[in-house]
Amino acid sequence: MKLDENTIQQAVKVYKALGEPTRIKIIQILYKTEELSCNEIEYKTCICAKSTLSHHMKQLADCGLIELRKDGIYHYYSLNKELLNKFVTIIWE
Repeated sequence: MKLDENTIQQAVKVYKALGEPTRIKIIQILYKTEELSCNEIEYKTCICAKSTLSHHMKQLADCGLIELRKDGIYHYYSLNKELLNKFVTIIWE
């Protein structure tokens, strides 16, 4: 199957974003739930610095793997399972 250039570029972004263990852990956490707040993700990943978590979340959002919903001052994240299933063949348990 031949992939078009846009699909190839999107795949590169997804694989780069998943090239860091903490981001894979975030994806695994979000895979098991509908939506989590930034604080819940911070707690479940044991990331102490908000700037570090923010950096990881930006990388995942920029490639489209996670989606952000804002509710006032709160940020809620969900996983784009369709995109994950398109590019990632690992079974998430």
